[in-house]
Amino acid sequence: MKSYKQFKARLLKDKEIKKFYKELEPEFELVRILIRKRLERGFTQQELARKVGTKQSAISRLESGRYNPTIQVLRKVAEALNADLKISIR
Repeated sequence: MKSYKQFKARLLKDKEIKKFYKELEPEFELVRILIRKRLERGFTQQELARKVGTKQSAISRLESGRYNPTIQVLRKVAEALNADLKISIR
């Protein structure tokens, strides 16, 4: 069985797939950061949801990338994770 990295590298050889992947990179990066911060704090999705004032399923959707959060939601999550929210346009 091939590794994920090998599979991803093969897919990204396709120019169209690579284009869409690059367009989604900010979302992928946000998800990676949120999951990393949650795990660093030792929180389960349920615990983070309780601190944010939402349901575990909402945190799951956020971490899966299936949810487009508002800045207000991101602010609440950052606060619950004792982290700073910084947004930039370059």
